[in-house]
Amino acid sequence: MDMLLNDLRERLGTAIISDRLETGQVTIEVRAAAISEVGLMLRDDTALAFTQLTDLCGVDYLAYGKADWETRDTTRTGFSRGVSQGVYVDTEDMEDRFAVVYHLLSLSHNRRLRVRSFPSGQPPRIASVTPIWPGANWFEREAFDLFGILFDGHPDLRRILTDYGFRGHPFRKDFPLEGDVEVRYDPEEGRVVYQPVSIKNRVLVPKTIRHDNRYVGK
Repeated sequence: MDMLLNDLRERLGTAIISDRLETGQVTIEVRAAAISEVGLMLRDDTALAFTQLTDLCGVDYLAYGKADWETRDTTRTGFSRGVSQGVYVDTEDMEDRFAVVYHLLSLSHNRRLRVRSFPSGQPPRIASVTPIWPGANWFEREAFDLFGILFDGHPDLRRILTDYGFRGHPFRKDFPLEGDVEVRYDPEEGRVVYQPVSIKNRVLVPKTIRHDNRYVGK
């Protein structure tokens, strides 16, 4: 692993913002503007040879470090954004909110690498790595669909999990848990229609159930 870190530092230079060895795997953070250059180097340099992208995902750090259930007191109302409306919604000025994480595999060297990069702008944008690793195609579509991250140069960047007319991005931590709209089939119109969501979010609050037949009559 130390040899891999040395090779990465030597070849990628200032494109690396930070690096670390954790749980037996090397993680590097790279500048978003350099992701294409870094990806080509990681794939084509024979000392690295990360020819396979095994996973790509988005991460929303909006509430990172905030523990909803960290308390010494009990409550009947619960915690989290499910019952505390608007707690995490100051999003516009937050830097490094979204990240894209790439998991790479070198078959020839039998080692793995995790690469993280923070897209910039509003909405967040970063170059697509589909021209480098074609398997990134649907992964990037998923990150776009769920987090709203735009991948410049992607050959077909459209939703992959939600409906094409869906509004918003469900994995953003400021997205309402019950959603904004719902769909149903209208027999009178003979088609599927959209309407404002009618369900109410129900938050289950963990509590101790003390009723026990062992103690009945005592």
